[in-house]
Amino acid sequence: MTKPFLQIDGKPIPYTAGQTIMEAATAAGIYIPHLCHNPEFEPHGSCKLCTVKVNGRNCSACTFPAADGQDVLNDTAELNELRRTVTQLLFVEGNHLCPSCEKSGNCQLQAAAYFLGMVDAHFPFFYPARELDGSHPDILLDRDRCIFCELCVRASRDVDGKNVFAIGGRGIDSRLIVNSPSGKLADTPIAATDKAARVCPVGAILVKRRGFEVPIGERLYDRHTLAEESLEREEPIVESRHD
Repeated sequence: MTKPFLQIDGKPIPYTAGQTIMEAATAAGIYIPHLCHNPEFEPHGSCKLCTVKVNGRNCSACTFPAADGQDVLNDTAELNELRRTVTQLLFVEGNHLCPSCEKSGNCQLQAAAYFLGMVDAHFPFFYPARELDGSHPDILLDRDRCIFCELCVRASRDVDGKNVFAIGGRGIDSRLIVNSPSGKLADTPIAATDKAARVCPVGAILVKRRGFEVPIGERLYDRHTLAEESLEREEPIVESRHD
């Protein structure tokens, strides 16, 4: 039986029933920028970096189901400008000090900025006052770098079965919550081997005594673009773009 097809930027892409646009694109070697999406978890659609146009309508590629005959626009100047703006806003609403961050070179937010051709923050920095939690013997929680992707929330709940993290508040008042009576990470059952301790795409959750084991210049995104890393596990590598 012939597979149904959708079109992404004019290219016919086969898909199987139940796949999202993101999954169909990835299987075809087409990169759609994203931060909160992780194929190990149910799609979430919170970062909006994967916004595409489907038959003229903006949709999140990670959650929107693929359908026969869809006309999807992904790699356009309008959408990449929108993605740059979202990335810039993520930088200014937190405290992301890349040169001194242990995650530099392994950070998906930093890699997204490079991939999208972001050259400055554009907007005034918020400099929010966020609590750093070093209470756990093996894990550091630096809320300054949190982008509220909720990957740690999903990993702790769905994989580790511990429900250590949650998101509280709304908008600029959003915050990463630790589910313990004291609100401290030391008073939770989280372990350095847990998925939640290792899934963070930025530098908000770090395992202690592992800093700079891989030197700057030899890290993941020093060697590969974000697109390459996202696709090479299943499909041929594609090149990054800079508008």
